[in-house]
Amino acid sequence: MTIARTPVRAGAARRLAALAEAALDGPLPVRLRAWDGSEAGPADAPVVVVRSRRALRRLLWQPGELGLAQAYITGELDVEGDLAQGLRALWAAARERGLRAPRLSPADWARAVTEATRLGGLGPRPPAPAAQARLRGRPHSKARDRAAVSHHYDLSNAFYRLLLDDTMAYSCGYWTGAEPEVSPAEAQRAKLELVCRKLGLVPGARLLDVGCGWGALALYAAEVHEARVTAVTLSREQAAHVREQVRERRLEHRVEVVCQDYRDITGSAYDAVATIEMGEHVGDDAYPAFAAALHRLVRPHGRVLVQQMSRGTRAPGGGAFIEAYIAPDMHMRPMGETVCLLEAAGLDVRSVESLREHYVRTIGAWHRTLEERWPQFVRLVGEEVARVWRLYLVGGALAFEERRMGVDQFLAVRPSATGDSGLTGVEAQGWYRHLDGR
Repeated sequence: MTIARTPVRAGAARRLAALAEAALDGPLPVRLRAWDGSEAGPADAPVVVVRSRRALRRLLWQPGELGLAQAYITGELDVEGDLAQGLRALWAAARERGLRAPRLSPADWARAVTEATRLGGLGPRPPAPAAQARLRGRPHSKARDRAAVSHHYDLSNAFYRLLLDDTMAYSCGYWTGAEPEVSPAEAQRAKLELVCRKLGLVPGARLLDVGCGWGALALYAAEVHEARVTAVTLSREQAAHVREQVRERRLEHRVEVVCQDYRDITGSAYDAVATIEMGEHVGDDAYPAFAAALHRLVRPHGRVLVQQMSRGTRAPGGGAFIEAYIAPDMHMRPMGETVCLLEAAGLDVRSVESLREHYVRTIGAWHRTLEERWPQFVRLVGEEVARVWRLYLVGGALAFEERRMGVDQFLAVRPSATGDSGLTGVEAQGWYRHLDGR
């Protein structure tokens, strides 16, 4: 691979294009506009605006996804027009042209540094944006997990009230039909009803909600199904919100809110256990113990519902941007591996339902809210954090749309000591009759 040498008189965009094409070993899938006003690249492609030399310096120090994300978050790099359309076109072009992530030899790096010097982009490493997580300690120790949860979920209840609908459900909704008039709040309530029916909740049933968020499921199960709920979260902001809602709705006799680590939950004999998009945060090595805790906390013949995001075998984990800015230490795995882990813990997995397409609509609704209320978000959390969330929501929706990520509901039963799951023949055939109540 050879980095082309462009004449000194050429505009910055042409030099940047030469660097990018050499790194990608293929044609540039975007049009570049540089800080000096020059442009290069295909005329009909999305326009990436490099606003300052600092973006180039950042990419030299941190090549790849994280460096690009940092440059976008700080405003040193932008996409002209709609970010979602720009990223969609960029990724489609990269796939069609077979472009790959940069892999530069020492000689390539030397030439790249020379070109960057001519562009005025050489210098000390730029500091990471303030919004980047800075965790210490052993991954998935209790202290570090608490810090990771706080980084994302303690941003402020005001922020999430502005972003979410009135259910305050920060997880995938469920559209029971194709009707476009179904609101995000109605889709969330349909998801909550779906979960409660799968769990077979009846009045007085004891439900443990592990990672309860802002209490959407706990409050719904208590109000609509008259369950007795223990809602557990590590987030102080979330716990405060749920307790306030419990008082306002006069549900003190049905809902207990506990701010603690899932590893510290004691007791057993819950009739049902639910964990909605929390399992991604426990870590790869810790997941067997997490699954074992779900088994321990539910009574024999009790039901467990896990709603969890997944990634394919080629890219497990969370991704550099997600782990740095959204969910530190997050780990997603293929759906089939989660089934194996739940079964290894002694649970009898009865059904798996994919909600991937539903998440495209869910995240799309959050993104529209973010854009419609952009000035309010900026005033509340600052421009950098708002740009983090724009990139997060746009990238997340596209990842689900393009099947790079998924989300699934796993329904399991804890068998008795004899291995019996406690289901009659009719029940075993009727898991999906929850929709019409039969």
